[in-house]
Amino acid sequence: MDKWEKKLILFFLFLFFISLGFAGVRLYLQNTKIIPSRGGSYTEGIIGSLRYLNPLLSPANDADRDVVRVVFSSLLKYDAQGNLIPDLAESYIIGDMGKTYEVFLKKNAYWHDGKQVTSNDVIFTLSVIQNADFRSPLRVNWTGIDVEKIDDFALRIKLKNAYAPFLYNLTFGILPKHLWQNVSASDFALNERNLKPIGSGPYVFEQLEKNKDGTIKSVELTASKNFYLSEPYITSLIFKFYSDENKAITALKKSEVEGLSYISPNNYSTIENNSKDIFIIYKIRLPRYFALFFNQTQSKALADKNVRISLAQALDKEKLINDVLLGFGEKVDSPIISGMIGFSEDIKIYNFDLEAASSTLVAAGWTDKNGDGIREKDGQDLEFNLSTILWEELTRTAEFLKNAWGDIGVKVNIETKETAGLIQENIRPRQYQSLLFGELLNIDPDPFAFWHSSQVKDPGQNLSLYENAQIDAILQDARQDLNASSRAKKYQQFNQIISQDIPAVFLYAPDYLYPVSNKLSGVNFETMVTPSDRFSQIENWYVSTRRAWK
Repeated sequence: MDKWEKKLILFFLFLFFISLGFAGVRLYLQNTKIIPSRGGSYTEGIIGSLRYLNPLLSPANDADRDVVRVVFSSLLKYDAQGNLIPDLAESYIIGDMGKTYEVFLKKNAYWHDGKQVTSNDVIFTLSVIQNADFRSPLRVNWTGIDVEKIDDFALRIKLKNAYAPFLYNLTFGILPKHLWQNVSASDFALNERNLKPIGSGPYVFEQLEKNKDGTIKSVELTASKNFYLSEPYITSLIFKFYSDENKAITALKKSEVEGLSYISPNNYSTIENNSKDIFIIYKIRLPRYFALFFNQTQSKALADKNVRISLAQALDKEKLINDVLLGFGEKVDSPIISGMIGFSEDIKIYNFDLEAASSTLVAAGWTDKNGDGIREKDGQDLEFNLSTILWEELTRTAEFLKNAWGDIGVKVNIETKETAGLIQENIRPRQYQSLLFGELLNIDPDPFAFWHSSQVKDPGQNLSLYENAQIDAILQDARQDLNASSRAKKYQQFNQIISQDIPAVFLYAPDYLYPVSNKLSGVNFETMVTPSDRFSQIENWYVSTRRAWK
């Protein structure tokens, strides 16, 4: 065999092995699939400042809620569709016509320090919530409710009256009794555990980093290997905190973070146009709406129903949504919005009509006699103050309302404050003539806290100081009605009455815009109740993959 024959044989052998290799790869790819693999990290920027990593104190602050959601567990949580599903609870039984709830816990749940989670922890947590001295925002949901132990993994909750949406109250985070039982009410908010939490959720607190001014810069968490549902795929989870959205957007552009807790509509195009191959922006509808609530006790003009009707008639909500939200929202005409139990379009709707708005005011005696552009009646100008939070979308909404109503001779004076100041100085003492504010509900709404006359004073949330005996009766009956169909009819009747009385002008339900890196997989949500619920099933998120045989 000469050298050319040898080279030819070697060449064909080379082709054979190459073909064999390609065939092997093809066979491997055909008979395997890509599955999530544990490992990697995810860093998210949160707009806001961290205060309490404590589930009983966190409801008042979105930044706190986000971190608490992944460190602590609750009895129930939400799935991707906004439905309640078991978390620490294994199951539950509803008895005594909706007045008794027996909850049975999983037996494989452990605190991050290794101790087992038991019913003692749940009962202790509820005792703290119910104690007014601890000042938990959750107390209003648990007043007058009895809780008793059945055994180490079961408890019984007794209500004085049936409350149809009660299961939603079981989404509170649970504290470890063995770490908190000796902490007094006066030390509760100051305890070091509020910044070194021990929970039973999917992620374990490791450390935090502070800025020079003492504010918290970042929090580092690691996956809990003993998490009772399944060990999270992402090994390291980091949250970085930013005082405003612009700083957070800059961090996103610099790849310092891989996602943000939210973005405003104004920044949507910035990310979508410049980084659409890097980020995915989820558009999610929350059960919340924004409205202008009228305090008729503080303004004679707003006490005139015809004035309130004219304000509704003079408002182009579609233009408002396009101008302020850039189209990322839905028009709202009532306190129960689309997607909720009891939503109906069979209500009094005031369509945009400037001529009708002007005619309504003229018929009620409001005219511009001196030609200054402002209507008056009996020597009183048609003027009122509008109070709201110093937040871009709300300040722009306030300016839109001011201009729209100025076109029909109504003068609006805008007052803006930081959230804390507005709550302390205006909302709690009810010192405002009109209030531009938002309300957050559940998928199964209970408007009682927002519209029942017993909730007119703080800590109630009846921001319009609305009193109507018929509404009171409807809301009281609806919350005790365990039949979803008949409860929906009561809510429809409630909606109809509210739309006729106009204690508020309902504006819009904005989309929640959530940008994350496209390297993040397993993310799945269609509906959320609160922004922190985006982490409800974070144990299923992943950034690493591997191949496995089919």
